[in-house]
Parts: sequence; structure tokens; C-alpha cells
Amino acid sequence: MQFAVLLFLLALSRKIVSGSEWCYQSQVSCNSTCAGPDMWQDVSKLCNGSSQSPVNIMTRRMHQEEKSARFHLDGYQETFHGNLTNNGHTVQLDLPSSIMISGGHLAKNYKAIQLHLHWGKNGAHGSEHTIDGEQFPMEMHIVHIKEEYDSLSQAAKDHTGVAVLGFLFQESQSINKNYTSLVEVLPEIIKPSNSTMLKDVSLEMLIPPQKNLTKYFRYNGSLTTPDCAEAVVWTVFENTIPMSREQLTAFNQLKFSNGAPMVQTYRPVQPLNGRLVYYSKGDVPMVSWVLLIMSVLFASPLPQHSDG
Repeated sequence: MQFAVLLFLLALSRKIVSGSEWCYQSQVSCNSTCAGPDMWQDVSKLCNGSSQSPVNIMTRRMHQEEKSARFHLDGYQETFHGNLTNNGHTVQLDLPSSIMISGGHLAKNYKAIQLHLHWGKNGAHGSEHTIDGEQFPMEMHIVHIKEEYDSLSQAAKDHTGVAVLGFLFQESQSINKNYTSLVEVLPEIIKPSNSTMLKDVSLEMLIPPQKNLTKYFRYNGSLTTPDCAEAVVWTVFENTIPMSREQLTAFNQLKFSNGAPMVQTYRPVQPLNGRLVYYSKGDVPMVSWVLLIMSVLFASPLPQHSDG
């Protein structure tokens, strides 16, 4: 009898997890029924795949790209009004589909659909990707899909249908004025499903200068939330974005769907399982080549002439 009751409780527990919404580890408690990261495979079988994201990028095992290729960021300079939403898991900004990326060793053109952020607690560790085990305070993902697709769900059926640009943040002593307008409207979207209009913003404002985007890491992976579709060409840039501790902690005022503070909104790193991570070290500036040539010329001994 006791064994039958135990089986019933286990089956009931499994049913609750399978039918519940996914959540981050910071939301899991003895009273919660949501599925934390270690049980996402019960929400979507794809989360148990062999090419999952995020990953720890080990610089000593990177493969150098044979040729550097700059990104072409079309529409990143244009200002727009975007809908900013607390979707219950993060803050998401909808982007105009006129924003496009190409180049950067991408096989096709991709159009932007949204950006969102992952962060920690009180400005501490919160990025999804790590570099040599180092976790950063925050990470921004700008999500693009191949231009022939109409939605993320459609693009996710193509193993290279999605291209995500990832940007890591570092704490700075001063505020980042380019993020002031975003941080100031966070009190308007504290509760899930709350939204507001973020006005006169451009993606160029939110990322490092384009001259600093030549160094990046590249690998094939997945979406970092269920359904964890393995359809993403990942680009994680080496240059970081500065943000003050005050700005970083401002995101903690947002609430999860259960009313708890929205903190530590990241998935733990996943195994590489033999995947290669490539590194683009950027173009060598022309001035460096000029200086090199001049140094060789002037360092060479002058030919000796004989008087006959």
C-alpha cells in the first residue's frame, strides 16, 4: 500500500513539473511548482540536446578564424520607439524588422526581432556565457532571424535560423548615460505583463562602438530558455559594456510571475560536447602595417659603396 502511494506521489510530482511553467533557479523553492533549469527537459525535450547554450568559453581551446569579417549593422543607427515589456522572465524590447545584420561570417542576412537581458542580484554574477569561468554582471542578447522567416518559432526549425549577438557588461564607477532612459522606465514595468514605450532609442546607443566589434567568439548552440531549440548561430563579443552598480541593481526591482524579485535570470552553462568555439581577433589596423614596414626599412643597414 505504501509503495503504491509513493508511486502515485511520484507520478503526481512528475505531472506537476511537466505541466508547469519553466523558471530560473532563483525562483525554485519548496513551495514552488515551476521547473527549474535542471528540469527543463521535462518542459521541452530539446533542452536535453547535445548543442545547448550558454557555454563557458575557454580561450586556450579556441580556434582562430582564418579570415576576419566585419559585421554590417544596418539600421542600428536609427532611432525608434520600442515596446519594453516585463515578460515574467526578463525585460524585453521589441525591435523594428528593418534592422538587419550581415557579414561576420554569417551565411545569410538576419533581421532583428527583440533584445532582452540576463542579470544577477545586486550587481553580482548574472551573465549566461562565461569566459574562462568568469561570470559577468549582465548579458544582453539581440535576437535576429533569417529574413525569409516571419517568427522566431518558424526560424527555430532551421539549425542556423537564428543569429544572436551577445554583449557582456562590466561594472563601472560612473553611470552609462546611454542606458539612462531604459533604467528610468523600469518602475513602469515592475509586474509581469506590464509594458511601456521606450522612446528615441537606437541599438547603436546600447552596444560598444562598431570599431570595437571586430573581436568576437562564435559557436553553434541553442536558445537559452525553453524550448531550447538548437538553431542559434551565437556571436559573443569580447569588448564589454560599462554600467554602474546602481544601474545594474535597478533591474532587481522587477518581479517574477510569482511576485519574487527578478534576480539571477540566467541558465547555467552547458557542456560543449565537442563543439568548436571560433575566435575572430579583428582586422590589423593599416597603420600597424605601415609602422612595421618602416621599422624594417630603417632598421636595415645601408649598403656599403666601394670607391673602386
